[in-house]
Amino acid sequence: MSRVMVVWAMDWPLVAAEVPSDEPVAVTSAGRVVACTAAARAAGVRRGMRIRQAVGKLPELRLRPRDPAGETRAFEPLLHRFERDVVARLEVLRPGLVALPARGAARYWGGEEPLAARLREAASTLGIACQTGAADTVFAAALAARRDLLVPPGTTPRFLAGYGLGVLGRPALADLLIRLGIRTLGGFAELPADAVLARFGPDGAAAHRLALGREDHGLDARPASDGRRVEHLFDPAETRLEAAAFAAKALAARLHRALDETGLVCARVEVRARMADGRTLARAWRHEGRLSDLAVAERLRWQLQAWQETGALAPAAAGSEGIAQLELVPEHLTPAPGQQQALFGTAAAQDVLGQAAARLQALFGHRAVTRAEEIGGRGPADRIRRVPFGDFAEPGRPQRAAWAGQLPAPHPARVFPAPLPARLLDEAGDLLGVSGRGQLSAAPAQLSVGGSQLTPVVGWAGPWPLDEDWWQPGQRRRLARMQTVTGDGRAWLLHVRGSRWWAEALYA
Repeated sequence: MSRVMVVWAMDWPLVAAEVPSDEPVAVTSAGRVVACTAAARAAGVRRGMRIRQAVGKLPELRLRPRDPAGETRAFEPLLHRFERDVVARLEVLRPGLVALPARGAARYWGGEEPLAARLREAASTLGIACQTGAADTVFAAALAARRDLLVPPGTTPRFLAGYGLGVLGRPALADLLIRLGIRTLGGFAELPADAVLARFGPDGAAAHRLALGREDHGLDARPASDGRRVEHLFDPAETRLEAAAFAAKALAARLHRALDETGLVCARVEVRARMADGRTLARAWRHEGRLSDLAVAERLRWQLQAWQETGALAPAAAGSEGIAQLELVPEHLTPAPGQQQALFGTAAAQDVLGQAAARLQALFGHRAVTRAEEIGGRGPADRIRRVPFGDFAEPGRPQRAAWAGQLPAPHPARVFPAPLPARLLDEAGDLLGVSGRGQLSAAPAQLSVGGSQLTPVVGWAGPWPLDEDWWQPGQRRRLARMQTVTGDGRAWLLHVRGSRWWAEALYA
């Protein structure tokens, strides 16, 4: 029986961002809280809560979007310390959570408890508080780490039985099982395996094996096999991280094309960078599901950034700078699931899109191909951020659950990259103003946008005053928005700041 130990650095998204625990802060991803400070927890905020619910419990809660790349960079020194002082091989489940084969290391250190103590001591030298858990599977060990518990060998199914179905990370399956009267992993494990496969399919069967305390692919203390590796050679050695990241994206696409030809996907991938001075850097990344080509490219880019920030990419001797070779070695291969095919041909539609975007980014730069990421906001230009294709949303303006004063539908047809200067005049030809109470100085009569001729105003609504970020020094934004319709049939979204008018967007 294999044994797995997991080390969990508590609240890692907050630790990596250096957020003080006495401030009410939560890190969010996909509309939910993924970590929160002690001050936020004291007010009832919990991990997994929807943002709206969390803000309802603590209105002054400050929200930060998750930064996986930054978390990876901050986590690398701890991984290096573990490898140097405690264990030779480990796998990153995600930044802040790492798994390692426990049997050999426990024998070396005198048991699982001394091994866990060594890991916690190594983390404490960097000022990082950790909890450890051990069990017969990675899934169970990760849950045990939340309780700082070493589950005795052979008792993993009993340990898992009392957990709710939410820990499986499959909301649709959990919802269906609850409607069938099954609420715990123990109840799910009691179902016949063949009936689960027939009713819920391969993914449901995989979840059922987790509930039984079994695992398709355990941790392996041996180095990854090179049988299906892909590599990219740099001649001369590449010293620019951005250029290496471009090559990494193309390398990930090659890896998945090679796996697709044999009908396989991987659940673990080892990243290797062979340096010009002869050193080899390696890191294994594991994933609870299956790693797509974009997910692999993301992890490779994060890892390169982490190695650069920690100084691992620095040459051992002058004149031997740069990365000579990048390698990806897939492990834990399983049959590929079905995918939506393109309208014509056999390629999967999402794969074709990803490959085309990767080629364009390699030609024109990482930010040449972007996608729209909705981030919340009140004005139309505030609600969308352009994110490089394949990346997570970058940290920036925090999301909020309820945006009081948000511009209602219908939304403008065209939002200008930068507001256009405008003049909104009354009947006497004087520039309109808005008082501190949100009242216009007179009825609008004429409008000019971008230096164009004055056009009669035939309809208007507003103004709606807005006072944002008043609690942050130097970031306060006070303005008033209004909508106008001009005689030429066009409808404008305007705002005034101080005594100057601007056109934000055009409705038609």
